[in-house]
Amino acid sequence: MSLPKTLAEDVARNLVMVARLIDEDPEEAYAYSRIALRLASRVAAVREAAGFAAYATQKYAEALAEFRASRRMTGSVDLWPVMADCERGLGRPERAMAMAGEPEVQKLDKAGQVEMRLVAAGARRDMGQIDAAIVTLQSPELASSSVQPWTPRLRYAYADALLEAGREDEAREWFGKALEADKDGSTDASDRLAELDGVAFVDVLGDDEDVESGETGGPVSSLDDSPEGDDEGDEGDDVDADERGDGADKA
Repeated sequence: MSLPKTLAEDVARNLVMVARLIDEDPEEAYAYSRIALRLASRVAAVREAAGFAAYATQKYAEALAEFRASRRMTGSVDLWPVMADCERGLGRPERAMAMAGEPEVQKLDKAGQVEMRLVAAGARRDMGQIDAAIVTLQSPELASSSVQPWTPRLRYAYADALLEAGREDEAREWFGKALEADKDGSTDASDRLAELDGVAFVDVLGDDEDVESGETGGPVSSLDDSPEGDDEGDEGDDVDADERGDGADKA
């Protein structure tokens, strides 16, 4: 759908702000997405951006509705994993699992399939099926020595699931592998390793009064004696923003 030039420029400015703020200030990004949505609710890119902004602020029902609207407009399956994760956020992990078995998953690219695997494993954990979650994450992508954009998160999720299952030594190994692949610091694998090794970080300065009086905090670190151990058919959610009135309403 094409927009008049001035309107298109206004929409574009708001979408740029959404992209710029969504990580550091998701609430502000959400506010900009609402403006874009009011201006151009029939543009797929606007619905997608509004969905991600709602997702970032944990408004999962709203995010799911926006993602569905974008998918109807484009016919793309790219949003399938995040839609499934919205189902998890809404407390419906069984729906996320059902989506993991749908034909749409086979149409995803490799990154999308890995993302779907992560969502499915999370859904298994939501249902208390930790062993099944571990098996879900065991894949050629996990075993590969090649580092891809998804590698740190996949290894991290596997390590976290192993730890929940009480397999601490294996979890430590995989947190280490996640850290090796995580050049951008997208996970807190280093902190999790420190926790497993009993390393605790404290503030050596304390508050300003302590500094002025000559008091100091504890050591920078200390080492303990031992390590610490609604689906696609729900048409009620598929209402376009203009039909909802104001476009309002998971991981």
